[in-house]
Amino acid sequence: MGKVTGFLEIDRREAKYQPASDRIRHFREFTLPLPDAEVANQASRCMDCGVPFCHGPNGCPIHNQIPDWNDLVYHGNWEEAARNLHSTNNFPEFTGRICPAPCEEACTLNLEDVPVAIKTVEQAIADRAWKAGWIKPEPAAHKTGRKVAVVGSGPAGMAAAQQLARAGHDVHVYEREPKAGGLLRYGIPDFKMEKHYIDRRVAQMEGEGVTFHYGVNVGVTTPLDELLEGHDAVLMCGGSESPRDPALPGQELLGVHYAMPYLVQQNRRVGHEDVSREEPILAAGKHVVVIGGGDTASDCVGTAFRQGALSVHQLDIRPVPPLKEDKLAVWPYWPTKFRTSSSQAEGAEREFAAATLGIEGKKGHVTSVKCARVDAKRQPIPGTEFLIKADLVFIALGFVHPLREGMLEKEGLALDKRGNVGATDLDYATSVPKLFAAGDMRRGQSLVVWAIREGRQAAQSIDTFLMGSSVLPR
Repeated sequence: MGKVTGFLEIDRREAKYQPASDRIRHFREFTLPLPDAEVANQASRCMDCGVPFCHGPNGCPIHNQIPDWNDLVYHGNWEEAARNLHSTNNFPEFTGRICPAPCEEACTLNLEDVPVAIKTVEQAIADRAWKAGWIKPEPAAHKTGRKVAVVGSGPAGMAAAQQLARAGHDVHVYEREPKAGGLLRYGIPDFKMEKHYIDRRVAQMEGEGVTFHYGVNVGVTTPLDELLEGHDAVLMCGGSESPRDPALPGQELLGVHYAMPYLVQQNRRVGHEDVSREEPILAAGKHVVVIGGGDTASDCVGTAFRQGALSVHQLDIRPVPPLKEDKLAVWPYWPTKFRTSSSQAEGAEREFAAATLGIEGKKGHVTSVKCARVDAKRQPIPGTEFLIKADLVFIALGFVHPLREGMLEKEGLALDKRGNVGATDLDYATSVPKLFAAGDMRRGQSLVVWAIREGRQAAQSIDTFLMGSSVLPR
């Protein structure tokens, strides 16, 4: 695969970013793509390593055939590379932008800290395919006469809907929001992925026969039973939206918010949706504290800087991770090591081993966050308390399960011990006949690439349920 000696001759190179001083002035993407010739060079570094862990269970949840399309790009066959990539991934332009790339951690060359730039090549293939006009609607040649409802148009719902439509089913997607995309549109900032990429996929899917219904909150404004009665199968892909509540003293103060309302509001603002009825959450001229160390917290950091925050502190209860992992102990698994996101690199002050004890305020408004250092068991150490000035605080500690209100209240619907919809990844069937579940609503908070995998596999299971067998890939 690739050039046999490519990894010896060519250094790893990734796409660069606009300088932080420039990119914080706008909400657009700021990655500077590599020229196609350099992308081909990077693809040539993918060697015939014997066992390609990159597309095994440790590397790529959707089993992208990474060595194959790297080889095709190296040899200049971009169109075939695009076909190969789309055979396993419905939306490579999404994952090429926002996936954390566990495939690169699993790359054999990562043993020497110079993995193949897989994510860069993937995005380049997808973007070139769109630019060249290779991506078009693929309507089914024959219709089955079966009708399927997909609830939620996030990555799981979109992937499932596209697969089911291509199998010949009449697919209807029911979305609570005014536009499709779910977390992709309303949770992930535009500076990480602009939303016109979603819009053109929706247009492609509509060309394949998928019907989108917006402003429909299934289980709230529209009964789930109504969908079950009117469709041959229903797939729930509502995501995991209930935030983890730290129950901090002072959490009720003005200026304290969960992360998602903040990110959603700003995404609506950037997308020219009406936010006039909402209380503005803006960081301009304020000292911001973000509680949490994950991707959502990082997105709050980048958004706050773009809104004009005076300072941003990020609190992480975990200790400072090692700068470099022990390869022989953890490879090819995802390692715990010190990472700096593009948003954090824009000027965030990061506090590790810091527990949040409470939020303090005056006249009903937050003024500071009280913290303390923690021991190895993440317990506060007496005498280490300190205060961080804050005018605005965001709680970004992840999500615990799907929203209780609505679909989860369906009689007879079994939940697992974490509060997610009970269904296995063998058939994605719930305890209610004709009702299936996939994505974060089933597996819990996870990555976009896992959502795409679940949507594809659920589509294959539903197709088998309806037709007795399926030609859809699993």
